[in-house]
Amino acid sequence: MTAEPLERVPAASRTAEEALVDLLDRLATAGYEFVMPTPATHALVAGRRDRARFGSLRDVFGWTLPFAAGDLPPAIFDALLAGQAVEPAGDDLFRATLRASTLEGRLHLHSAPGAGRNAVFLGPDSYRFVRFLRAELERRPAFGRAVDIGTGAGAGALMLAARNPTAEVIGTDVNPAALRLLAVNARHALLPVAPVQASGLDGVDGAFDLVIANPPYIAGEGGRIYRDGGPRGIELGLRWMREAADRLAPGGRVVLYTGSPITDGRDPVREALATLAAERDFGLTYDEIDPDVFGGTLRQPAYGDVERIAAVGAVLVAR
Repeated sequence: MTAEPLERVPAASRTAEEALVDLLDRLATAGYEFVMPTPATHALVAGRRDRARFGSLRDVFGWTLPFAAGDLPPAIFDALLAGQAVEPAGDDLFRATLRASTLEGRLHLHSAPGAGRNAVFLGPDSYRFVRFLRAELERRPAFGRAVDIGTGAGAGALMLAARNPTAEVIGTDVNPAALRLLAVNARHALLPVAPVQASGLDGVDGAFDLVIANPPYIAGEGGRIYRDGGPRGIELGLRWMREAADRLAPGGRVVLYTGSPITDGRDPVREALATLAAERDFGLTYDEIDPDVFGGTLRQPAYGDVERIAAVGAVLVAR
């Protein structure tokens, strides 16, 4: 199950997805780069200007500022229109509904602010996830069949396909908007990734040499697809880990990046994964990557007894 790279097609006959591939191609040719910060930082910096500067692709596709049609090269504006990725912003101005961020030297389209419950997130967690995954692949590079659960814009899946172009790489997500952008991002990068709409591993069969995941880990069940991880924020990720453990080929591994609510010095994710590893006789390595992320979240009632949220990485290995 692999996706072939999309052929470049004439503008007159292209679909919205093909127009978005063209958009990414043109941004790459123009030397566009943008590192996506946290939502709070994005809002603060974007608030410093009322509109994009003439010709600034970073203002339009990074900071999502309002712009006039004449601010962009005509071919880029036409690709936005054909890709259905622009909306009116008042006074003859427009705003892009997608952002483009650079990760591992590749461009990824993802949601602009205000996208609602179906938003496709990419931010600092994505960079930490990919960095952790890269370190693991440098230790053990080989795999033949891999899946990125909850793939979103595809940061993890694209990295796997780039590292091993002959492998079968699948990206699953419950959000069709995420799978659409995964397909666009993969086709722009000319990387074979197969999008599958599924919750966890429900939509794919067989065993895997490698399962990776960067699940939502903020407490909540309000329907925010990219953010809510369950009553304590860890339930969804731990369910994915149990599913993955059942689907590993001999010697296969699960690479998890997530957050853990530390309470009175105890790490519930570490404890749950240690129990899972002992039950299956799996190897487990565990690392606290960042001791304190999303500190403002601790004001929420669900975190009344939590002292910090740690970004953590774990690798489970089937013996």
